[in-house]
Amino acid sequence: MTQDPGPRIRVSEEILARFPTFRLRLLYAFGIRNRPSDATSRGWLRDGALRGLAALGGMRPGEHPHLRLWREAYSAFGAKPSAYPCSAESLIQRVVKGGADAVPGINCLVDAYNSVSLAHLLPIGGEDLDRLAGACVLRFATTRDTEVDAAIAADAPKPGEVIWADDLGWTCRRWNWRQGPRTRLTESTRNAYFIIEGMTPAVTETELGEAARELAERIGATVRPEHLQIVHVV
Repeated sequence: MTQDPGPRIRVSEEILARFPTFRLRLLYAFGIRNRPSDATSRGWLRDGALRGLAALGGMRPGEHPHLRLWREAYSAFGAKPSAYPCSAESLIQRVVKGGADAVPGINCLVDAYNSVSLAHLLPIGGEDLDRLAGACVLRFATTRDTEVDAAIAADAPKPGEVIWADDLGWTCRRWNWRQGPRTRLTESTRNAYFIIEGMTPAVTETELGEAARELAERIGATVRPEHLQIVHVV
């Protein structure tokens, strides 16, 4: 029987009102047996890098329509996009500077979503579902978020910053700029969720669906699951 993840991942009404063109696709994967990067997952990173370079067609990463709209969104909540590029722009920048093998392997799950992110030039993140405390919500940070964890206060979100956060604090800063260590995917991860993000009209619903299907295929093909179940939530 497929597990029901419930409404664990949500977008706040404030974010939807401020960024009405924001869209996402959500995948839940249960029963994972993750493993270290291997030749297959590193090959997919290279394939994704080459596809991303082809999609750029010689333009700078920030000029591509998919990424330009993220720059505009970052600017809207006060994050300088040249200093804090979205995750997809950061990945393809490494490829532009260092070549098709510039993005290192982390583990099979991370390699899977990074490769699809590169290929489609879309921000994609994956995290350990079992390490979430309550729901994870995309929302604006408040002054309370600065005070939640004194150990990382110097690295705490600024009020007004867009963050993903659960009951314990932020899991990803500046929307999709950097994930936190608490919920990262590791070789001990057994249940995970993956978020594919885009801004219309640069990204169509069809493109988001294609990226989600490709990611689901790579998760199934790379993690050698025992009883893997993938739930695709539109």
